[in-house]
Amino acid sequence: MTPIPARDRILDTAFRLFYARGIRAVGVDLIIAESGVAKATFYKHFPSKDDLVLAYLDRVDGIWSGQLHAAAEAAGTDPADQLVGLFDALGTACRRDGYRGCAFINAAAEAAPGTPVHERTVAHKQAVLSWLRDLATRADVDDPDRLARSLALLLDGGLADGALAADPAAPRAAQDAARVLVATSRRRPASAAG
Repeated sequence: MTPIPARDRILDTAFRLFYARGIRAVGVDLIIAESGVAKATFYKHFPSKDDLVLAYLDRVDGIWSGQLHAAAEAAGTDPADQLVGLFDALGTACRRDGYRGCAFINAAAEAAPGTPVHERTVAHKQAVLSWLRDLATRADVDDPDRLARSLALLLDGGLADGALAADPAAPRAAQDAARVLVATSRRRPASAAG
């Protein structure tokens, strides 16, 4: 069996601990101890804790964005269906053992505005919003910006509610609301003049 490289062990440990306990609550010494690396090895790969937090957020981004895109694509080729289908990822996330909400919202709550960590959380949310806006534009809705913002708020609310209420019906309710928003946002054909 091939040993796991030190950088990956550090990042795997940070991923588990940061998500379960919070970024501020987890110190570098704990990550070093639980990942089984020397302090010098840790700092070789991550010169500061912020560097590790940014790598953690990059990993979370890859996973969550991948899940959103996969759920959208599974809904078919119609962008309107994809805007509703992406909410299937919300249901999967909220049912996961140890679910504690959106890692980006959690990180933003712990990071001061203007810091690299806070800026990374904002960049993630802006990327999701941009993707939603693109889908909304391709779905031929009246106001793609407004629909994208509404769906992003609904998605973030669903992520938060999944951690707070842990109600398995919440993701389905969010998806039902998304379905209504998308349907009512579609352009109406011009009525025939008569």
